[in-house]
Amino acid sequence: MDIVLIAGLWMPATVWDETATELDTLGHRAIPLELPGVDEPTASASLDDQLTAAIDAVDKADRPLVVGHSAASTLAWLVADRRPEAVAGVVMIGGFPAETGSSYAAFFDIANGVMAFPGWEPFEGPDAADLDGPTRDRLVALAVPVPRAVAEGQVTYRDDRRFTVPLTIVCPEFSPDDVRSLMDNGEIVELTPVNHLDLVDLDSGHWPMITRPADLARLIATAADAAGSIRRGSQS
Repeated sequence: MDIVLIAGLWMPATVWDETATELDTLGHRAIPLELPGVDEPTASASLDDQLTAAIDAVDKADRPLVVGHSAASTLAWLVADRRPEAVAGVVMIGGFPAETGSSYAAFFDIANGVMAFPGWEPFEGPDAADLDGPTRDRLVALAVPVPRAVAEGQVTYRDDRRFTVPLTIVCPEFSPDDVRSLMDNGEIVELTPVNHLDLVDLDSGHWPMITRPADLARLIATAADAAGSIRRGSQS
C-alpha cells in the first residue's frame, strides 16, 4: 500500500527516513511528504498550503494510508475530510485531531512571523525520556521554524464521511487508556464518531520515528493491512 508520511511541527520529511526504509522492506511504498514552509522554508506558507500539498500527494497515490505525527495528526485528518473515499485509512502518532474552528498548532510564542522550536524544557518527561544528547542535537539541527499562518491556521472540517475512514492512534508517550479517558471526558470530540478506531501502544517517547523506527514501521504496516481489509469489506 502507498503510505503518505506527514511530519509534525518543525520536522522535515527526512525525519521519516529510517521508518520509510523499513516500510518499503515490509512491502509498502512510503511517501514522506515535503511540506511548504518546512522542506521548502518560507515564512509565508500557510496551513492551506500544507493541506494542498498533502491532498496532491494523496491524489497521486493509489488509495494510500495517511500518517500524521503529533500536530500533523490534524493535517492527516483534514486530508481524510477532503478525500474520505480516496484514503484507505489514517494513522496518528502521538497526537489527536484538533476541533473544527480551533487553531492548528499555536502552542508556543510566535516571533518574527514564525514559531521556533522552543527547546527541550517543554518536552521533559515522557515526551523526551528516550532521547539521549546526540539524538536531541540531531532533532534540533533538523528543526525548521513553523510559519505563523501554519501554526495559527484555522481547522475546518467539511465532510462527516471522514468518520468512516479507519483510524489508528499510535500511543507512544501516553497509553491507550489515557486516550479512552480523554474521550470519556469529551476532550477529543473528533474521535467519538469514528466508526473504526484502534488504539495501539508503543513504548517510546514522542519521536518514535527516530528512537524506534522499525517498531513504528511495523505498527503502521499492520494499520495499513487492517484499513485495507475494512475498506474491502465495506465494498463487498
